[in-house]
Amino acid sequence: MTTIHAMFEDGERAKEARHKLRFLRVDGIDEGADGASWTATVGDELVERAIHLVRQTGGTVEL
Repeated sequence: MTTIHAMFEDGERAKEARHKLRFLRVDGIDEGADGASWTATVGDELVERAIHLVRQTGGTVEL
């Protein structure tokens, strides 16, 4: 398992990315207090896909 912290310019992009992650069956997503970031625990087999999804929706990733 890998923890990914994603940051976005606005809450709408963060929400879109969270929604898409749920389609990958990622359940452990914790929204940041600012509404424009979140942290997720992702299975090792999904890390690259999750990072791509964040970047595709305009976010940046910290591992």
